[in-house]
Amino acid sequence: MAAAEEGSGPPEGQVGVSETDRVKAFSDGVFAIVITLLVLELRVPDYREGGLLTGLRHEGASYLAFVVSFGYIGVIWLNHHALLRLVRGTTLALNWINLAILFGAVIIPFPTAVLASAFSEGDSADQRAAVAFYAIAAALMSAPWLAFFSYLHRHPTLRAREVGPEYVRSQRVRPITGLILYGLSGLLGWFVDPVVGLIGIIVMIIYHAVTSEGFRAGPLGRLFPRGG
Repeated sequence: MAAAEEGSGPPEGQVGVSETDRVKAFSDGVFAIVITLLVLELRVPDYREGGLLTGLRHEGASYLAFVVSFGYIGVIWLNHHALLRLVRGTTLALNWINLAILFGAVIIPFPTAVLASAFSEGDSADQRAAVAFYAIAAALMSAPWLAFFSYLHRHPTLRAREVGPEYVRSQRVRPITGLILYGLSGLLGWFVDPVVGLIGIIVMIIYHAVTSEGFRAGPLGRLFPRGG
């Protein structure tokens, strides 16, 4: 389904409904800052003469964590961009839900730093804890997305003109999947192997990248993403 053009005004005659331009501009600014903060976790390793290559290898976990989280923030931004195309107006409640989504994005540098530290300096117990912590943070980030789709489903006047209720309802599958499978990745990382849990997290990031434009409405929506 097509959405209304970006920058379109709020529904006419709706008290407390405002345009989405400021929300989009503020959100893009937050994502830009967060994705920049990730690079602060990268550092030149301490090394003696002739030991630079060894030092760089020692920091390999930090580089991998940076790449994964950079991709994660990029995927969240793509999903958020598609999310705001579904609405033609916003309310105070929807703004709060959007802030909760941004809060989830803002905290990513912290579990990223924990993950890099555990795989660079820690033992297997530290790595299990770090993967579980990252997965829990990612799972909790799915909750406000579910709230956004649920709110939009209950307030049809806020939806872009060509976005129907069935389409909005079908999108709730994605955050529910995130809650479940990120949580499962954390359990795998804790009880089975931290690398297995990390692979699960990466697979989920890829899943959200592939479905960033949403699912088609209907029973086959899970298999056929919108635009696929």
